[in-house]
Amino acid sequence: MDCCSNKTTIRSNDDKKIMVSRLNRIEGQIRGITNMINDDRYCDDILIQLSAVDKSIKSLANLILEKHMKSCVKENILNGNDSVLDEIVDLFKRFQ
Repeated sequence: MDCCSNKTTIRSNDDKKIMVSRLNRIEGQIRGITNMINDDRYCDDILIQLSAVDKSIKSLANLILEKHMKSCVKENILNGNDSVLDEIVDLFKRFQ
């Protein structure tokens, strides 16, 4: 990933493929939960699937965060832009 001053991130095709694949899987999980609700499935079964979606989203968020830290944040710090640390602190606050 390369970072630009206009706050965009250029991702490799491999990174995009991995992230989009995970998002497609999450989207499929959500559709499955919708079907479960429409089919009057048992609450516990739906809650288990919701927990799985939550874990999938957190896993994707962690992947993106890791890539962000190893590229954008690192690049900014090496270029003397320490204000990126405030951005990271705000991100961690949002994760809580």
